[in-house]
Amino acid sequence: MIANIFGFLVMGEDKKRARKQHWRISEQNLWLVALAGGAVGIYSGMKVFRHKTKHKSFIYGIPAVILLQAAIVLYLLVNL
Repeated sequence: MIANIFGFLVMGEDKKRARKQHWRISEQNLWLVALAGGAVGIYSGMKVFRHKTKHKSFIYGIPAVILLQAAIVLYLLVNL
């Protein structure tokens, strides 16, 4: 939950910086947040802030991470 809130806020901050042409948050760091459990927040931020919506790696990759993380959680719930 915290990772998703953080991911959402990071996307908003990066969009704000993009508009002002300031130093940006690297895509690598955005991916790290997604892989650390914040993929739903990153995806929500993409939609709400209309950010990274033309980057195919984000369009297809973030939903793939969400599905992978959901599969892992489901597996753990069933097998523990």
